[in-house]
Amino acid sequence: MNQISLSSVGWQSWLIGALVLALLWLHAAIVVPFALAVVLAYVLRPMVIRLQAWRLPQGLAIGLCLLLVALVAAVLVVLLVPIVSELVPMLRSQLPDLLAQVWTDLAPRLKAMGLQVPDSADEWRSQLTRLLQEHVPQWSGALWHSVVVGGGNVLTVMGLGILVPMLAFYVMADWASLTARARALLPQTWRTSSDELLREIDDIMGQYLRGQLLVMLILAVYYSVGLAVAGFSLALPIGVFTGLAVCIPYIGFGLGLVLALLAGVLQFAATDAGWAYPLIAVGLVYGIGQFVESFLLTPRLVGERIGLHPLGVILALMLFGQWLGFWGLLIALPCTALLTIMGRRGLQAWQGSRLYLGD
Repeated sequence: MNQISLSSVGWQSWLIGALVLALLWLHAAIVVPFALAVVLAYVLRPMVIRLQAWRLPQGLAIGLCLLLVALVAAVLVVLLVPIVSELVPMLRSQLPDLLAQVWTDLAPRLKAMGLQVPDSADEWRSQLTRLLQEHVPQWSGALWHSVVVGGGNVLTVMGLGILVPMLAFYVMADWASLTARARALLPQTWRTSSDELLREIDDIMGQYLRGQLLVMLILAVYYSVGLAVAGFSLALPIGVFTGLAVCIPYIGFGLGLVLALLAGVLQFAATDAGWAYPLIAVGLVYGIGQFVESFLLTPRLVGERIGLHPLGVILALMLFGQWLGFWGLLIALPCTALLTIMGRRGLQAWQGSRLYLGD
């Protein structure tokens, strides 16, 4: 394997690279659509090649792949509609009574501990009902604005939804020429090593993406069936949403868990099943699902090819989330995998250099 000698690389190349990275960092908001388009084009490229092998024109093959992505996004939106449309009214109507029941159970214990609590739940229950009726739309709108939009607005998300597929179309259409031009920009001494690096990245990222997609589909079926067996009325949308959301490590699973708990409590707490049944059911379904994902599916299907420690995964999610908001969470692990490979190659080059060996 050819390795890059640091002495063979002029300081001008490193300076130019540092300046380019600094400019990209300062204009991250502009770069994000292009970065997402490149990622989308990279993910869809094998499918485009397969469709072209079936004698479909390149433009039609790319259009069909982008249409498939649009359909998947529409399915996710459709899944969220029944969750929001059913849970919000249930939350608004049942939460005061549920909290009153909790207050009734806890009030004697709190008084026994010497704490001052209201004598009647009717007054604060009516206040809570009025508060929910007045402010739930504001709170839900603010939550959606802060979590999904990541500091922007709905028009920004809609704009990205149109701009990113359009950019991805052009990237996929000119993939060969773009990669050839990018390779031509590299110094001659870098090209052999860069080709090896890109082949390694392509192999690892391809296996990771295919394995992650299979894990998502299996978990979507599992959570839907598990919640349906438990009798949840929103089993299908919550189960499918949880399975697809596991592409965002920890956060996707946690969001699905919260939605399942909330739906279960609102559905069963007022019945003879009480509070215990939804808590136990969700705990069993999601506990088994997390165990299967962590110890069976991910090691075997994904193969842990990224090679990151769990602390590294959390750090990557926090950093990319801070830098790019919600979209940063989506690309955190693939970008971290790429940076890990490049860092490992750079370390090997440094350790094989004459400067490191003291020659």
